[in-house]
Amino acid sequence: MIHRTIQTEITKYLASSDNKIFFIWGPRRSGKTTIINKISQELKVQKFNFDLQSDREKFIPQKEELEALVKDNNVILIDEVQNYPEVTVVLKILYDEFKVKIIATGSSELRQKSSKEFDTLAGRYRELFCLPLSIYEIQNYEKPKNSELKEFSQKLAKNLQIFGSYPEVYANSKLSDKDKIDLLQTVLDAYVLKDIIDIYDLKNAKLAKDILTKIALQLGSEVSIREIAESLNANVTTVSNYIEIFIKNYILIALPSFKTNLRKAVSENRKFYFYDLGIRNVLIQDFRDLELRQDKGGVFENLIISELEKERKIQDAKLNFYFYREYGGKEIDLVVENYKKQYQAVEIKSKDGKTQEIFPLPHTTSVITTLNYLKEINNLIEK
Repeated sequence: MIHRTIQTEITKYLASSDNKIFFIWGPRRSGKTTIINKISQELKVQKFNFDLQSDREKFIPQKEELEALVKDNNVILIDEVQNYPEVTVVLKILYDEFKVKIIATGSSELRQKSSKEFDTLAGRYRELFCLPLSIYEIQNYEKPKNSELKEFSQKLAKNLQIFGSYPEVYANSKLSDKDKIDLLQTVLDAYVLKDIIDIYDLKNAKLAKDILTKIALQLGSEVSIREIAESLNANVTTVSNYIEIFIKNYILIALPSFKTNLRKAVSENRKFYFYDLGIRNVLIQDFRDLELRQDKGGVFENLIISELEKERKIQDAKLNFYFYREYGGKEIDLVVENYKKQYQAVEIKSKDGKTQEIFPLPHTTSVITTLNYLKEINNLIEK
């Protein structure tokens, strides 16, 4: 089993006097259930799966029922907590009345689903993320020697750009390329799409997949929701709502444009990237070698943006990410803004390149390539 960064935080939490509710957010198949199963086995406590009605029924806001629950479980473990938004009230009671440790996994869409009830948990919880494997989790697992690091980083970049980093896809060395593609198709159809369609009661499964496919074909480019809607003969509001659902469920990453009061900066559209390129590639059914693909620049850009977003969430880094474009068309791939309003302009190139000096505020510059991405991503997050 690949050690996940979040496991270190869980260990600290369990050993501490902290009784805040510990939420672990992330997409299906990202390893959340594996982690919570491991905790259940180590602590010899029950895991409650909110996919099951029988488990949801055990969490009702009645003191005698909750007393029995706490008596039997000194740590309460819940999987797929978003399937029972009403549990927010129960979690508040468990925290206020019983001071029991609670670890709950799921989609942070619970926040939207339980709305005002979730707001009552303010100050009573902390949240971390379990996303597809990060490059540093893989590096810590593989443990390449310094002399092997260059070859390792290039091989890793190639692998992640084609098959992505879902744990069951990356970590199973026995899978052939065909097996990986079949598994990614299953993850897309049975979990990514079916799950979201069921949870949100979306009316058009084909539209959901078509929207994702349209976005998958526009990596590195600004996306017009209106154009997608027109091309699919769909309502603009519906397309926009579907996209926001994909963002909230860790399928898509939205990169907005950086705005200043200066007139020369322009863009109303956002760019979208995938948390996992294996899912993106299965949408467009393209698993060719990168050198044979016209989209290789956008794919590498997606890899870097997704790894930065993973690290930002994993480390709770106080950073904002943007792209920047002028009216004349000149563009900076990525602008990183920290909490002190300090800026770094970043060019993302599979080979050597340099940043264009067009960003209007004081800033530093850097270039991320296949040769330096392991170092540069870490540098950006730590600044």
